[in-house]
Amino acid sequence: MSKNHVAKLFALLLGLVMIAAACTTDSSETEAAEADSSEETEAADGAAVDGCAEGSINISGSSTVEPVSRRAAELYEDVCPETVVTVDGPGTGDGFALFCAGETDISDASRAIKDSEAADCEANSVEFTEIKVANDGIAVMTSPNNAVECLSFVDLYALLGGQSEGYDNWSDASDLATELGSDVAPYPELPLDISAPGTESGTYDSFIEIVLEGLGEENEGEDGQFIRQDFAGNSDDNVIIEGITGSDSSLGWVGFAFADANADVVKALAISAEPGGDCVTPTADTIADNSYRVSRALYIYVNNAKVSENPALAGYVDYYLGDAYSESVTKAFGESGYVELPAAELADVQAAWDAAKG
Repeated sequence: MSKNHVAKLFALLLGLVMIAAACTTDSSETEAAEADSSEETEAADGAAVDGCAEGSINISGSSTVEPVSRRAAELYEDVCPETVVTVDGPGTGDGFALFCAGETDISDASRAIKDSEAADCEANSVEFTEIKVANDGIAVMTSPNNAVECLSFVDLYALLGGQSEGYDNWSDASDLATELGSDVAPYPELPLDISAPGTESGTYDSFIEIVLEGLGEENEGEDGQFIRQDFAGNSDDNVIIEGITGSDSSLGWVGFAFADANADVVKALAISAEPGGDCVTPTADTIADNSYRVSRALYIYVNNAKVSENPALAGYVDYYLGDAYSESVTKAFGESGYVELPAAELADVQAAWDAAKG
């Protein structure tokens, strides 16, 4: 073999050795990178599910708060699949009945707990933590085909208060409204078709407390019936919306988020606290600054003993007030939602919860 051939063969062998070495290095680097990536993923997953625990959580109560708690539950189950959260919304009153009997872990509420309900909890040794989760308005609604644009508390009392029992037409309330100082009456000669929450609903109670109770005490005394009893209330907000859309001269109320989500088929009326006052339409901004006067707070109530017994419960509430908070509150209905607490107030709520759970 010539020297030239030997040199070529040596060069070929050297090249093969270098290629093999390079491949070995690339393979090692790839394996190392994949290992690092795997470790990072495991670390990220560990951080995402930190504090998760196997268990179940039972939530019942307000149909208004239900979408917020349900969205928080969906988000929590995504990162903590070993926790199962069930949520339903029969109404605030029904929810407190279950909660104070010790049958649920959390009670959703569109009003604060009543003294009588708190007494039931105490009688059953159910200690709880009240947590404000959002602000909401109560939208007074009618059909878009109704010419009415603004009503005062006086008008709402004349149409829906205890003294309006038996009024079948808007015009039936005209004399009472005029007597009380309405600047809108006389009303049209149209059927008064009421579609509104029932007695089990916190939205029913809140509407009475905010709008009707003061006028009822002034005109009927403290023992008077503040709201008329001759309409069929419903705990399902979607059924209420259907009732409003089913009559051109309808009148009723529901949580703002439900009305806003159905703004294409219902008309939210502007409301003034006094006859001749500023007519304010419910929006996220007017609810947040309380210029829309038919506004209220939304709550969840947590059973303290069950927090101690069920680690998953504390993790869920932590997540509800933390990572899930903004999306759950503002996106419970997609583009329409409730009004978040101001950052400082939310921080106070989170601190109070941290102290309560120990």
